[in-house]
Amino acid sequence: MLIEVYKSKKELIFFDEAGEKQVYKIGIGKNEVGQKKLRNDMKTPEGVYRVCVKNDKSKFHLSLGINYPNLKDAEYALQDKRITQEQFISIQKSIKEHGGSDWSTPIGGEIYIHGGLEDKPWSEGCVRMFNKDIEDVYSKIKIGTQVTIFS
Repeated sequence: MLIEVYKSKKELIFFDEAGEKQVYKIGIGKNEVGQKKLRNDMKTPEGVYRVCVKNDKSKFHLSLGINYPNLKDAEYALQDKRITQEQFISIQKSIKEHGGSDWSTPIGGEIYIHGGLEDKPWSEGCVRMFNKDIEDVYSKIKIGTQVTIFS
């Protein structure tokens, strides 16, 4: 089971355990091009992530949290001095201890695959789906499922 997100095509592809795929229309961050680097930059991250939380009480119908920033994101941010060594260690520790991430650093977090595409065609950095589509995906996804986001 895995998810692939193609920002340029505005598509999410869900592959089930048998390798069958479902393709869904999505909305992405308002600033569509490029990698997420800072909180509030309105960009959807690019890279390999994992589902780290399932929220059935989301204000966006249902939501699947991903572990952005991952270790690679944190390493680049540390090199660019967008985060401190202490913040890097906190991200690293969160990933190691519970598979999530530290969402409180300047590079942001709280990136979800969620509903609400009926209401607005873009997000602040998340992946937005139609409510009926997130219901379908949410019911099949397990914590730890790989999510790869391409440009």
